[in-house]
Amino acid sequence: MADFRHHLTLYLRLLGAQIRSQGAHRTSFILDALGSLLITAAEFAALALVLPRFGGLGGWTLGEICLLYGLAELAFVLMDILFGGFDAPNLSAHVRSGSFSTFLLRPAPLTLQVFASDFALRRIPRVLLAAAIAGYGLTHAPLAAGPETAALLTAAVLGMICFFGGLFVIGGTLTFWTVDSVEAMNVLTYGGRTLISYPMDIYSAWLRRTFTYLIPAAFLSYLPALHLLGRPLPDGLPDWAALIGPLAGPLVLAAAFAFWRVGVRHYQGTGT
Repeated sequence: MADFRHHLTLYLRLLGAQIRSQGAHRTSFILDALGSLLITAAEFAALALVLPRFGGLGGWTLGEICLLYGLAELAFVLMDILFGGFDAPNLSAHVRSGSFSTFLLRPAPLTLQVFASDFALRRIPRVLLAAAIAGYGLTHAPLAAGPETAALLTAAVLGMICFFGGLFVIGGTLTFWTVDSVEAMNVLTYGGRTLISYPMDIYSAWLRRTFTYLIPAAFLSYLPALHLLGRPLPDGLPDWAALIGPLAGPLVLAAAFAFWRVGVRHYQGTGT
């Protein structure tokens, strides 16, 4: 417990340094935050304006899609804030310049340092927008209010944070071998976030099954949403699959950090 408090204090101090650094250039910070917010707002506005003309999407109403979209966006942005240090472009810059060796020399846990190396406050407005979209979905989708609904939605968000965080860790770890970031990982991270923002049944069967059984993205939010909306799960899956679905996130994250430890042992520095 004493070690945990020490590491938490150290992490908060490192975050404080990040926050002070970002606050030193307020105009740049505000413009970055507004730009990040406008991208998400424009994307959602296009959906909200077009969808009512068609009366829904694959049998899903605007409120139900807002629930999926808001939860996926909220989880992904929170993950991006927490796991930004592991994002491949950020980590590859440290590997390429040799500054990653500085992390290894400091008397602090390596993983904690990487977590605190990039904490993008400019994404906070996106968190608020995503929460508002999810809130609209909660009030306009036929959900039964109660502790089960709250618990399952919370588990879905936490599961998605772990899942996409694990993908960031895997993508960052690959740079120990490739130096540069692997673009294919963007298909799974950013592409995966976009994919689960909409009902999985609008996609072709092979794509839906790939992101359900091979890459368990659908277990994170789509199956819990189906359960809460009283809809049957795909492929004859039992109802309890929706309840344990969010556990896929922590499993992916655990596997990612096991791979991370292998990558750190492989790291050889730049020789400078």
